[in-house]
Amino acid sequence: MDLILALDAGTTGVRTVAFDASAALVDSAYRELTQYFPRPGEVEHDANEIATLALATLRDVAARSQMQGHRIVAVGITNQRETTVAFDRATGAIHHHAIVWQDRRTAPLCEELTTRGALPRVRAVTGLVLDSYFSGTKMRWLMDHGAIEGFAQPALSTIDAYLLWTLTGGPQGGVFATEPSNASRTMLMDLETLAWSSEMSELLGVPLEYLPTIEPSAHHFGTIDATVIPELADVPITAMLGDQQAALFGQACFSPGMVKATYGTGAFILANAGHSVPPLREGLVTTVAWDAGRHDIPAYAYEGSAFVAGAAIQWLRDELQIISSAPEVGPLAESVSDSGGVIFVPAFTGLGSPFWRSEARGVLMGLSTSTTKAHIARAVVEALAFQVRAMTEAFAEGGVALQELRADGGAAAMNLLLQLQATNSGLTVRRSRSLEATAQGAALMAGLEVGLWPSLESLGALWGSTFTAEPEDSTFADVGYAAWLDATTRA
Repeated sequence: MDLILALDAGTTGVRTVAFDASAALVDSAYRELTQYFPRPGEVEHDANEIATLALATLRDVAARSQMQGHRIVAVGITNQRETTVAFDRATGAIHHHAIVWQDRRTAPLCEELTTRGALPRVRAVTGLVLDSYFSGTKMRWLMDHGAIEGFAQPALSTIDAYLLWTLTGGPQGGVFATEPSNASRTMLMDLETLAWSSEMSELLGVPLEYLPTIEPSAHHFGTIDATVIPELADVPITAMLGDQQAALFGQACFSPGMVKATYGTGAFILANAGHSVPPLREGLVTTVAWDAGRHDIPAYAYEGSAFVAGAAIQWLRDELQIISSAPEVGPLAESVSDSGGVIFVPAFTGLGSPFWRSEARGVLMGLSTSTTKAHIARAVVEALAFQVRAMTEAFAEGGVALQELRADGGAAAMNLLLQLQATNSGLTVRRSRSLEATAQGAALMAGLEVGLWPSLESLGALWGSTFTAEPEDSTFADVGYAAWLDATTRA
């Protein structure tokens, strides 16, 4: 068979997934990524480790595919978006860990810029808010703390550009490029022109010459260097997409108003907003969905972001040790009919949309002597649904009509979560046939570019769902949500 590989460099791990011409998952390999927490509110990754895991998973899948006689025709890359790395293109040297999207260390700089009156221009040019979530202030921090000192060819980028550069040869002629879905998350790209903004460069003090070139999301970026992965020598890399936009593409949300919800490390809601830059909406950011190059004109999206979703389940497992594996949380939460008055606000690294409060921290309240592990697990699952409800209500208040949610990501395997989401948001929720919508989106775009699929319409026909949740009576959900909103004010 002809196969497309998707390299998915996520927040908690790196995965390579192989898809066939029917967009069915054929094979995958996964490695968990080390998390570093130097100080409260700070999160880092080792970019060298990300590259090592990427090469290992690509080799694993490529070797098995070749043993079975399959042909790999292209590779697509998708990635955790705002995470920022500084490296030397001349040598590959890295002086400092990558700063992860969850990291809050640049919140004081964002507050300073807001005080200086920069927010209206940032919103108008980039569609974003002044928040440490985005890459631009992370780049400024790395520059200020010696991360590029002594470099012959300083490079500041998101993880997609770093992986592309590595796979195409690194210091020996590697391609240094990104694309609009990632570039639009840096606070340095102009949404209208899809080019780096000299105004934002000056505001943040980040030289444009340190940044990668911006190409369409569907594009022949280069080929994998034989010295990097011999098994994939000369295979073209034909797509790159930020993970949440890749999930929107993988969920076949090609028309304005179509919406997806991804329950990964965080929870992210994206709504296709059409082919022109949409008006700004309070509590939401505007972003590029994708630039399909010769296949279609660029598409935009509204986005709501909650910084913690699956990460809260990981916290139950690793820190509280309430569960021993993530899949246990669903049955444990379902073993009680409600949370017994327990309320959880997962603001470990601040509150995202629509609150945008970087100083917020987590809250666990309503405990009593009758509180059990099951009640806490239930409160965590309810909090995931409440966070997304806050975002869907912001969409509705902004005049964005939502018809249904197409759900993916690891936590979307929980029927309880999807039922709670349907009731809380008042929307039909459909679980995608593939929970790997992020990887699938990167593969679909890569295959589109090499002609494996002829059009966006042909890709839409490949989507299907395995579970549907319809809204139920919301009386108790409304009471719980009101109490949860009150708890966010205490965070």
